[in-house]
Amino acid sequence: MLEREVKLRFDTPDEARTAVLAAGARPLRGRRLQHDSLVDTEDGMLGRKRCVLRVRQDGPTSILTFKGPVQQGPMKLREELETAASDGDVLREILERLGMRAWFRYEKYREEFTAEGVIVAVDETPVGTFVEIEGSSDGITAMAAALGKGPADYLLDSYYRLFAKTREALGFRGQDMVFDDPGRAQ
Repeated sequence: MLEREVKLRFDTPDEARTAVLAAGARPLRGRRLQHDSLVDTEDGMLGRKRCVLRVRQDGPTSILTFKGPVQQGPMKLREELETAASDGDVLREILERLGMRAWFRYEKYREEFTAEGVIVAVDETPVGTFVEIEGSSDGITAMAAALGKGPADYLLDSYYRLFAKTREALGFRGQDMVFDDPGRAQ
């Protein structure tokens, strides 16, 4: 399956949410904290292939996602394979026994909406607020335009890259993009 997406930066979660609703999107899933870990072998085999293996804890569900290399284009496009696991601890143990280790952890509050041809997520992260639009090329273009944004505003970076670019400027000391106090995030 191919995943196509862009991220757009917004100043605040309220501004993003208001814009998404004004663009005609309908609520799909409520706001919740997601814990993500990127895993790889000790020698970084996946990274060398420009691939990613992610373990996401989203409430009681764990999701294992493989992402292939990003293809060139105006939107982020890559192969994505996902499956859910009922026991995240066992999933992580299996990966560890296969020689995998978490090399980057990140958190975000995510709220999802739906509109024609797209899923729209408002993501509150320790490095800012982003609207992620995933779906068809035409759907992404139309939703971005409805949000007052165009191709020049498209961010194709992963959350790891966004964190790496802003870590020092924002005063992060650790290697992970996590909230100091997740209960206080807005």
